[in-house]
Amino acid sequence: MEAKTKQPPSFEDALERLEAIVESMESGEVPLAELLAKFEEGNTLLKVCESRLKEAELKIEQLKKQKDGSAAFSPFETERGA
Repeated sequence: MEAKTKQPPSFEDALERLEAIVESMESGEVPLAELLAKFEEGNTLLKVCESRLKEAELKIEQLKKQKDGSAAFSPFETERGA
């Protein structure tokens, strides 16, 4: 069996899942044990979203700082195994 490294979800996927979790928690119909699990998952997804937004912000700042006005694109650095 191959060992696959689990990639964090994209910003859009994480945000969509986070919204679904909040909606289900707000319904008031979630048992306490499931509520705690959803809170933990939501907290993890929130960290993913914050990290992706910070990466985008840093990338924008790098592009703004280019003196000659040209855009030099490089891939985002992402944390692995966080």
